Formats: sequence, structure tokens, C-alpha cells
Amino acid sequence: MFDTTSQKALSKQLPKNLISNGIYFAINLIIGILLVPFFIDNLGVAGYAIIPLATSVTSYVGLVTQSLNMSVSRYLTVDLQSQDFKKANVTFNTALFGTLGIIILTIPIALILSYYAPTFFDIPLNQKHDAFLLFLGVIGAFLIRAWSSNFGVSLFAYNRLDLQNIVNIVNIIVQVSAIVILFLMFSPKLSYIGFSYLLGSLAAFVVTIILSRKINPHLKLNYSDFKPSRLKKLAQMGGWVTVNQIGALLFLQIDLIVVNKLFGATAGGEYSMVLIWSTLLRSIAAMLASVVTPIILAYYAKKRYEDIITFSKKAVKFMGFAMALPIGIIIGFAPQILTLWIGPEFAKLSPLMLVLLIHLVINLSVLPLFSINVSFNKVRIPGIVTLFMGFGNFLLAIILSLFTDWGYYGVAIAGAIMLTTKNTLFIPWYASKVLEISKNTFTSSIASGFLSVIAIVSTIKIINYYFEISSLISLIIYCTIISVAYILVVWSVGLNQSDRRIIESFLPPSIRSR
Repeated sequence: MFDTTSQKALSKQLPKNLISNGIYFAINLIIGILLVPFFIDNLGVAGYAIIPLATSVTSYVGLVTQSLNMSVSRYLTVDLQSQDFKKANVTFNTALFGTLGIIILTIPIALILSYYAPTFFDIPLNQKHDAFLLFLGVIGAFLIRAWSSNFGVSLFAYNRLDLQNIVNIVNIIVQVSAIVILFLMFSPKLSYIGFSYLLGSLAAFVVTIILSRKINPHLKLNYSDFKPSRLKKLAQMGGWVTVNQIGALLFLQIDLIVVNKLFGATAGGEYSMVLIWSTLLRSIAAMLASVVTPIILAYYAKKRYEDIITFSKKAVKFMGFAMALPIGIIIGFAPQILTLWIGPEFAKLSPLMLVLLIHLVINLSVLPLFSINVSFNKVRIPGIVTLFMGFGNFLLAIILSLFTDWGYYGVAIAGAIMLTTKNTLFIPWYASKVLEISKNTFTSSIASGFLSVIAIVSTIKIINYYFEISSLISLIIYCTIISVAYILVVWSVGLNQSDRRIIESFLPPSIRSR
């Protein structure tokens, strides 16, 4: 049975994490929706396409630092939860100075990539110099955030995701404010976006250090605590996480590059307009999963494996139900959303919305299971499988694009096929293998979200057949009605008594008492 004592302890922090996640997502959503038409109006479709292209390239630059940070999160959380502060300081300083060394070695690569990226990609000639500065600024900002994340690991280890969200909110508000001010005061340029990313990352760096020192005074900056032997241990896990990250990038970040190279900048702009909704949905799921990860790591540190099994199974089920609602609404109302958002001429992209989003209800619901691999340090086999299937996705995307008349739909279909295959068959099986439980343990939890999204999309199709929804007000009204009805049905039919009790225990006491 799930441990109710720990549940009560976790309930004190979890509502704050969920509320802060909601606030951060709302800010992201509002900014994301408003910025796209703002960029298109000022830079054009082809110019806008360069921005998500630049942010996708940064993911490849920071592969090693990202992977090392994930490894550090695992070890530092275990150290702090075990109250072994001496060992925690060794882990912290080893990671801090190790990451700094990697970033210094990465700087020449960043300069070369930034210089040649405008030549490699299909970018309008009059924007190539500004594109170079955009790539340079975005990559530089990413490296600053990568190093500052070593300080932010303390917030993660103590499950203070609300403070992590404060850091992220500072970053995005400074970044967007600088973009808007520079565009309005001077003229719209891609280079201003790169500069704004740098400003945002520096502001977030300062806030991260302040909050980290406040929440965890046990960690001290001390070069003598840098231990090559500890770095080797971190790197061993980080190496396989890097392999996994490469595979993940071949799933999640390769499509924009393929579309740009095969179909040009304008096609890349259209594709990225729809892809932003996939990115937003992934952000929601990542925030929900981030609430789960510290809990599973804490249970692992205390060797409470039965709690991990019960909690992870329910987390997959809750994630599926939670993600089915926004996915179903966006797919069902795709023509209206695209028309009201960026113009009626882009309503033609609604089938692309379906292809890019429908599979996410499965692929995002399994995110809590990734925490199990990290907790038990079982990342080698998932890394190899993800890398292998990531290359398969890259090859299939090219094949479907070149040898069919599907255009960039072939890239989207390839990603849906390969990612769903991996996350439906391998991920649940491997998590059950690590936990030494039945291989079908997570199957029903995954299926519940998929059935829900089918029901929502079908309902919206019926509504669209009988009613004309052409204004923002009517769209909001129908989305609200569907959301309320869905929540009531899931609460009364989709969840059992144990599920409802867990969700209730996570609510703030004032709401729970009502």
C-alpha cells in the first residue's frame, strides 16, 4: 500500500509546486501565443522559422552538460536526503567545476556553429548576419543556464520546484521584455533576440544563486572538494544519459532541421507554428513529471521500493488523464485555434496539428517512468535503445519526405511512429524489469489517457458538426464546458477510491477540508 505518512509530508510542498507549475505554464502559454504572431508580423514566416531552429541547435551543443546535470541531480538528491552533507559538497563542487571545464571547451564549438549555421540552413540572405548573432546569443544563454543549474540542483533535491519556477519565470520575463523593448525602440532584428536570451539567462543565474544559498546553506563553494574520482562516477552515469539525450534529440529536435533543409525556410516556418503547440504540451508534461521525480528519488534514497511502484503506476495514469484534455481540445478545435491565432490562411495546417499531437497522450504519460531509470542508475540500456530508434526516426523522416508526396507531413509521421513504438513497448517493459514486477503493470495506466483523448476529439467533432464556433468567446465557452464535463467524468468513473484519496491528499488543507 502507498505510504500515507509520507503522503502527508509531501502534501505540504506538492500544492506549492503544482500551483507554481501552473503559473509558469500560464505565463509560457500567454507569451508563446502572443510572440508567434508578433514575430511573424515583424520578421515574416521565413524569419520567424530561424528562432526555433536556433533554440533546437542549442540542445546539441549542451548535450554533455545536460547529461552531467541529470547525473548530479540523482547523486546530490540521494546525498542530501541521506543528510550526508560532506559527500554532498564533494558532489556539488565536482559537478560545478567539471561543468565549467566542459563549458570552456564548448565555447569554440559554439562559435563555429554560430558562424556556419546561417550558411548551412536555408536563411534569407539579408538576415544571415543577424542569424549568426542570434545563434551565438541563444547558445551562450544556454551555456550560462547549464552552469547555473549546478546551483539549482539544491532546489530540486529539496523538492522546491516552486523556487525553480521563480528562476524560470525571471528568465522568460526578462527575455521577452528585452525583445519587445528592442523591437519597438529600434527595429526588428534577429540579433536582438539573441541578446535578450543572454540577458534573461544572466538574470536567472543571479536569482538561482540567491535562492540556492537560502534553501541549502550546507553547500559551500570549495575547489578542494573537486574530486576526479567523483567526477568519473558522475561521468559514467552521465555518459549513458548523453547517449539517451542524443537519441531523444533525434526524436524531438531533428524535425525542424530536416524540414528546413528539404523544404526551405517558409515550410520550416509553417511547421514550427504548429510545433509550438507540441512544445507547450511537452512543457506541461515535463512540469508535472518534475513534481514526480524528486518524490521517486526520495523514496529510492530511503529504499522504499513498494512506494515507488505504487506511486509511479498512479503517476502514469494521472499524467495520461491530465494530458488527454489539452491534447484533445487543441486537436478538435485546431481550425478555429489556427484561424483566431495567426489567420484563416493557416487553418490548412490543422491536419498537421493532428499528426504532431495525437500520439503525445501516450508518449507524455510515460514520463514518470524515466525517473525510475535515473533513481536506480539503470540508464545504459534505455540510452542505447533511444539512440538506435532516434537514428531510425531520422532515416524514416528523410525516406517519407523524399519518396512520398507527403511533404513535411512525412517528418511528423516518422516521429509519431518511432516515438510511440519506443514509449509503448520498451519504456513500460524496462521500468517493470528494473522494479522486478509484471511487465503489464503500466499497460492499463497508459491506455486510459489514449481512450480519453479519442473521446474528447470525437465529442468536439460532433459539436463542430452542429454548431459554428468562429469567435474567441464561443471557443472559450465550449472549451470550458468540455473541460468541466471531462473532469467530472474522470473523477467519478476514471478514478477509483484509492486514486481519489491520493489526489485529495495532495490538495492544500484549506481546499481538502471543503
